[in-house]
Amino acid sequence: MNTIQHLINGELVAEGSASLPVYNPATGESTSCVDVASAQTVEEAVRRAKEAYPAWRNTPPIRRARIMQKFVQLLEENADEICALIGQEHGKIRHDAMGELQRGIENVEYACGITELLKGEHTRNVGPGIDAWSEFQPLGVVAGITPFNFPVMVPLWMYPLAIACGNCFILKPSERVPSSTLLVAKLLHEAGLPPGVMNVVNGDKNTVDALLDHPDVSAVSFVGSTPVAESIYARASAAGKRCQALGGAKNHAIVMPDADLDNAVSQLLGAAFGSSGERCMALSVVTVVGDSTADLLVEKLNTQMAALKVGGCQDDSNDFGPVITAAHRDRVVSLITSAQSQGASVVVDGREPAIKGHENGFFVGATLIDHVKPDMESYQQEIFGPVLQVVRVDTMAQAMQLINDHEYGNGTCIFTRDGEAARYFSDHIEVGMVGVNVPLPVPVSYHSFGGWKRSFFGDLSAYGPDGVRFYTRRKTITQRWPSEAVREGVSFSMPVMK
Repeated sequence: MNTIQHLINGELVAEGSASLPVYNPATGESTSCVDVASAQTVEEAVRRAKEAYPAWRNTPPIRRARIMQKFVQLLEENADEICALIGQEHGKIRHDAMGELQRGIENVEYACGITELLKGEHTRNVGPGIDAWSEFQPLGVVAGITPFNFPVMVPLWMYPLAIACGNCFILKPSERVPSSTLLVAKLLHEAGLPPGVMNVVNGDKNTVDALLDHPDVSAVSFVGSTPVAESIYARASAAGKRCQALGGAKNHAIVMPDADLDNAVSQLLGAAFGSSGERCMALSVVTVVGDSTADLLVEKLNTQMAALKVGGCQDDSNDFGPVITAAHRDRVVSLITSAQSQGASVVVDGREPAIKGHENGFFVGATLIDHVKPDMESYQQEIFGPVLQVVRVDTMAQAMQLINDHEYGNGTCIFTRDGEAARYFSDHIEVGMVGVNVPLPVPVSYHSFGGWKRSFFGDLSAYGPDGVRFYTRRKTITQRWPSEAVREGVSFSMPVMK
């Protein structure tokens, strides 16, 4: 069986002390195993990164940018292999994997502009013969801990920008989907990255803890569930590290009576069921204003869901694939069952899909649940599966109150033709990423990604302008070269301009 290794100082490193199985979720079979990094392996990765940092920090940004430009080219040239690995370990259909890769590439393209992004600020003559300027300098060795649901895109949110800013990086990818992440890291080295600047250590919680506790790791980026995000933020912050930790979500859409329902249905299907609903930006709740609108929306959803196809990643005609593990499949099914037992109506039931040739896979079919109430377990929890729940309300104000009262504040959307309603919604909804007739308002690479409330822990969001600020620290320099014209005597007062 193939063993996926670590990548340290530009070389593959094997460690035989412990390993974890890696599964193909479409078949339920273990296809490989992944090494678990010990504390000693993490120490070696940090040491190599620390050794590489001085030279990389002093590498001109234009040279860093050229490596990123070559990296983009290699990602595009190897797209088929990358997406095949995503499919084998995540179950994502090829067209969805291609979309993930493209969004990741866009973040590398943003990092290619690092010469512009690192420009500081300069003011001449802030005082007599005194100039002042700000520089944005790298932090040192930084780390990223990434989830299973986007094995390529989320790491590309992190390390291209961190490295372009002059840092050295250690990535701990999800142990469930390590192969595509490792291949992409190898391509970055092929693009010309010096050894030690980018390292990959695979593993489990102990590996994560070793990174969080290491005194030479200056910052940590994380994407995952809210309980883990909160724990990582607390532990990293207590250790004096800068941290951004992105957590879970319960994303609502509001459908107004004046909405284009046919468009809303098409958009909701993709946003709810794409990638089996295993997206932190998936729309899992549609809050419909008015029973007549809800009846019509549920009818249209029911009709169109009959045509959805779920299956293996190799068939590009499939709409989505399996969920990540058997345990997660069982959890999703149990939440569907709990909604039904608490009084909701299961309109389309995906609990027992028949997938020919994949009888042992971890599949849940597209599921639609109507008459969901806020006190139900399925509403309160993040399901993270192909389940769309319908909550009926009488007014837009009630719909917004539901969203604002929820502990999560990641993404939301309103479907309407009313500009005034859309503007009011955008101004007053307590959510970090908002769409108007756009169900997945994931910011493009030159904006920044981050939710509110218990969906995000930290001060600076992921990628984009916030990413540059997260991976650098400002240094302000005030300089004077004394001359006869500006020479001053002793002063004990606070310096001011008169």
